[in-house]
Amino acid sequence: MDEDITINGFAKYRLERAKQDLSDAEFNYKNHRYLNANNRAYYAIFHAIKAVLALERVDFKRHKDVLAYFNQHYIKTEIFPKSISKKISQANKVREDSDYDDEFIPTDEETEIQIETAKELINLVEDYLNK
Repeated sequence: MDEDITINGFAKYRLERAKQDLSDAEFNYKNHRYLNANNRAYYAIFHAIKAVLALERVDFKRHKDVLAYFNQHYIKTEIFPKSISKKISQANKVREDSDYDDEFIPTDEETEIQIETAKELINLVEDYLNK
């Protein structure tokens, strides 16, 4: 029983981290720091996914492995809606462009979409963890 409390607590810790990332994304967005906002919005998504994986005691070092596992075990099985999968993939691409492509200039609209995706997933994950 104590181990379950620890696992649930760890999952909730990761979700709180996702919420902090989202708050940072919103702050950066409001201050027109779109590169930083995209990065933080993606990490909100990433940490929300890792909150779900914590319940299974599953973890990976590489982002692509975390995303692939989530897609395989939670999207394809429709535990989470399939519509979120494409949004997560797009968020990852925008984050990579924001972080690594010196010529990438994100728009206000792209950044807003990133933040909305993060909010949507955090809400889904919060509902899932509370079941």
